[in-house]
Amino acid sequence: MSDSSTTVVFALSAEDQELVNAARSARVRAYAPYSKFNAGAAVRCENGQVVTGVLVENISLGLSMCAERVALFAAVDAASRPTTLVLAAPQTADGLTEPCGACLQVALELGGPSLRVIAVGVDETTRLSTVGELLGRGPHSGLKGFRT
Repeated sequence: MSDSSTTVVFALSAEDQELVNAARSARVRAYAPYSKFNAGAAVRCENGQVVTGVLVENISLGLSMCAERVALFAAVDAASRPTTLVLAAPQTADGLTEPCGACLQVALELGGPSLRVIAVGVDETTRLSTVGELLGRGPHSGLKGFRT
């Protein structure tokens, strides 16, 4: 999903910088003994609360949980819905790491296609997009009553 031509460094609002800091702080708590790919996420909820999540690996790969889904589920536990999702993760050869398809599907379900997604590298490189942009013509296209 990376496209280095769209990777930019942009000025973050104070609220977005708070989320980036929370995601980076969470990243150090990731449990990634197999991949060493420490990832942290932070979500700003509609009620203003900030919740975080970390990657939790399991030797049985299917039982692992991405940081983004952990944070999105924490938003539900906080009796709210997400408005912005930040993922702080190592960059790969393709550039910034963005949420996987499963995480985007959960983000779509809970926040709708307009949910803001900020990918953050280990440096100051960031990319701002929405779930709808990252999923393209995904399952939200044309659904009536879907969160926007």
